[in-house]
Formats: sequence, structure tokens, C-alpha cells
Amino acid sequence: MIGADAIIKALEHEGTDLVFGYPGGAIMPLFDRLLDAGFKTILVRHEQGASLAADGYARATGRVGVCIATSGPGATNLVTGIANAALDSVPIVCITGQVATSMMGTDAFQEVDIFGMCLGVVKHSFVARDANDLYGMIRRAFEIARSGRPGPVLVDLPKDISIQQIETLEAWPPMPKRQATPSETAMARAQEMIQAAQRPLIYVGGGVGIAGAVRTFRNFVNTTRIPVVATLKGLGSIETEHPLFLGMLGMHGMKAANYAVENCDLLIAVGARFDDRATGKLQEFAPTAKVIHMDIDPAEIGKNRSPEVSLCGALEPNLKALTMPLEKVEWLEQCLVWKDEYRWNYEAPGEGIYAPRFLQLLSRLVPRRTIVTADVGQHQMWLAQHFALQNPNDHLTSGGLGTMGYGVPAAIGAQLGNPDALVICCSGDGSIMMNIQELATINRYSLPVKILLFDNQRLGMVRQWQELFFAERYSAVDLSDNPDFVALARSFGIDGMTIQDRMDEMPGIDYLINHPGPCLLHVRIDPQENVWPLVPPGKSNIHMMEGSSYALSR
Repeated sequence: MIGADAIIKALEHEGTDLVFGYPGGAIMPLFDRLLDAGFKTILVRHEQGASLAADGYARATGRVGVCIATSGPGATNLVTGIANAALDSVPIVCITGQVATSMMGTDAFQEVDIFGMCLGVVKHSFVARDANDLYGMIRRAFEIARSGRPGPVLVDLPKDISIQQIETLEAWPPMPKRQATPSETAMARAQEMIQAAQRPLIYVGGGVGIAGAVRTFRNFVNTTRIPVVATLKGLGSIETEHPLFLGMLGMHGMKAANYAVENCDLLIAVGARFDDRATGKLQEFAPTAKVIHMDIDPAEIGKNRSPEVSLCGALEPNLKALTMPLEKVEWLEQCLVWKDEYRWNYEAPGEGIYAPRFLQLLSRLVPRRTIVTADVGQHQMWLAQHFALQNPNDHLTSGGLGTMGYGVPAAIGAQLGNPDALVICCSGDGSIMMNIQELATINRYSLPVKILLFDNQRLGMVRQWQELFFAERYSAVDLSDNPDFVALARSFGIDGMTIQDRMDEMPGIDYLINHPGPCLLHVRIDPQENVWPLVPPGKSNIHMMEGSSYALSR
């Protein structure tokens, strides 16, 4: 055996069923051995597509995603996807080729210090120095990626190490278990605070879905009858249509959610990190509330908001310990009044297609197990606000990094990991061009991914901010020279259809859901339409701007 064989054996032992990759000089020995591996190699058309597809696969399956690239530009092209996984706590293992150890540090052809470059965006990194370590190293990379708070792990593989002869596969000893658990005093204090609170509110983040604690969380909500608000990544932890769910909070949060945060006297943060897009002006976030903070990562406790009680550790046992029937009738009724008073009015004027209404209609008609991926921009926020979600791991969106170009590769990973599920990528005319080449990957592997493309011929979110905060000085946002997206999709072997009038909404939705194989639904929308509400930068969440007369009913 050689070093590359050890990597294959380790991947097989971890139950890997596919890897995403792109070959090149320094990684060729590993790609040679991939031909005989007991799993599939998915050839993407850009290395960023590999790391983002591995991210989508991991989120949609709960397993570790794997991507492989060569040295130099192959490795650097992975970095955006690695950073995306780091900020959203996604377990992926990234294997990069490297020049031979004798050439390292000489500025050899296609040499970069990818280990040093990725230090700030990985959970851990390895540089292989001995082929006899490779089997244990890859196994350890998986262990690190999925343990505790998940994240990306990098393995840099010099070419000479990948072809070095080895005789045995040596496993490393398992890592010691270091699971934090809250003290009995802290748990008792949290129970007392929940019982004593008059206006408690649950603030749920992405940690619930990552931890696989959805059922336990829902039982906590249903038993306590405490209203819930969610971050972008927390959406789906409780069903969107659940009567106790008030909506997403924050910069583009729903009014009922932001009002509840403003008025609560106890905020129970569950797997959330008090991110600036959720909190707005941090000093004025939940101004009258005491805080109970539950998170598996001790680095998040007190990082942005100091809690009265911290419950660091696995979410499930902590949620179970706090599950108790409560009677907070007056507060619950007030939250439901806000929810009803500020419900969305989808009857936009005119004959054009209004994206919020379109997404709301679509979410009513898709199968219950539908995975949606989103790119970044206005369409991402409209999807979060108006698409009814059933599970957090069926909503794949770039939360922390805000990666344009995420949607299509993530959909590829999600579809490969869930071949029987309906997978819809919601994108915009700006974002889709970032990784348009991955339409070739969809076609090659006959993946039935559905692409919903909202086209306003603008970088919509940037244009909205320039309109509101830069005196309508529009700089570098005009996309009126977009290609014919349907013709472009067809050139990749993917069928397409364009709609732009309200009467075309239902035929378009039927086409998107029921078309056999992959397809692209190109939806033309008003370039002046904005996302509402909007909390201006530097303001508290209570200061929401509303620009459309028909956007929110009162």
C-alpha cells in the first residue's frame, strides 16, 4: 500500500459514500486510487463548488462532507467554502494536495501555505509528514469535524507522502471526552427564572438542528407554551406554521418577533450566538430581559451578551431538564395579538410577480420533505420570511459568511445525499452567476435539482441599501446585461421556463415541482421591490423601516 491507499481505507471506514473534487498535479496519486474506492467521486467544475457541495451534503444528511483539491489554486479555491462551513458550524473534511516535502518553502510551482492560510477558518488542520500517519489522521479529522460544535478540518497532503510505501494501517487512540455539563446550581437557577418570569421568550438558533435536538426542542416549546423567535439558521426548529412561532427576528425579522424580544423579561437562548444580524444594536437588544444561554461551545457564552445563567453543554439534556408546564396566559395572548396584527398581506398591486407571495404559494404546494437551498441577497431573506419550513436541516443557507454562489453547489450536495427528496435552489440573478458552471455537474449526474431564479436585473440587496442609505447613488448594481438564463440552462442540458405575470404563477410552480429531471424557473420581478421590514445599521430592532404600503397589514 501507499499513503493514498490509507486515505481511501480511512474514508471507507468512516462510511463515506461520495466525495466532491477536482484533480490536479499534486493530488493525482489520491485521484488514481479513487478509481478503485468503494464510494463515488463527484467531479465539480470549480473547487469552490466542491467545498460548498460538501457543506450542503453535510447539512442535509447530518454526515461529514468530504472535498478534495490539488495544491495552489485548487486549495485556495476551497477556502470560501471552508470559511462558510466554519461560520455555520458544518462538519466537512477537506483534503488538499501539496508539493513534495522537499520542495515545501521554496515557492515551488503551485505551492501555497494552505495550512497557514486557513488557520482562522478551520476547527483543526493537519500537514501529513509520514504516510504511516494518514489512516489515523483522516479518522481523527472526521472525529474532530463532527464532535462538539462541528466544523471544517483541513488535511494538507504532500505528493511524496501520498505515494510513500506503508505496510499497516495504524489507528490513533480516540480523543478524550470533554463534554461540559452545567452545575446543579445553574440548572436550578434556570428553572426558577423560567417559573418566575412573566414574559419569557425562546430565541432559537442553528444549534438545535446541528445537534439533532429538534424533537426535544419542540417538546420543550409545546410543554412550556413559551413563544419562539428564530435566527436565520434557527428557522424550522419549530414549524413555521406553529401557533407559538412568531417569526424570524433581527434585521429582516418579522415585527411580532422583534416586538416580543423588546418586551420580554426572560430570553432563553438555545443554540444561538447573539449574532449582529439577529440582535441589531446589541446594547438595546432585549433591554428588559434576563438571559439564560444554552450552547455547546463555551466560547459563545458571554461573548456578546453576558447571561444571568449559562448552561454550557449538549442541548438535549438541558432542554429536557427545563421542560415543565407553565401558565403565562397574558403574555402569550399579547404575542399572538402581535402575530395577528402584523401578519403579512400577500396581495401586492399590479400584474407582476411578487416574490413573497410566490414563495408562500410554493411552500403550500411542495411535499412535506422538501429541501431548499438559498443564495445570498433579497431572495434569501424573502425565502426565510415567507417559505414554510418543517425542519432546520431542510433549509440550507449561508448565514455567517453570506456566500453568494452557495445555492447551486449546496443543492447538488443535498440532492446527492437525499436522492428521493425534492431539492429546490432559490437564487438571484447576481448570485447564480457566481457558480453557474455547476449546472454542468447537475447535468452530468442527472440530478433532479430545481432552480428558482428571481431576476430583477440588479444586485438587489446592495441596490436596496444604496437607495436607502446612499442617497440613491447606484454603484455597480446594474445587471441589465444578464444572459438569457433559460437558453444558458439549456446549453447545459437543463430545461427552463420564464414567467413574469401573476397569471403565470401557478403554471410556473407546477413546472418547478413536477418537471421530470432538473429545471430552471426564471422569474422576472420588479427591480424596485425591497425586503421589508429592515432595521437600519446601528439601530435597535424596534426601529424597523417599512417601505411598501401593502407589505404589512395592520
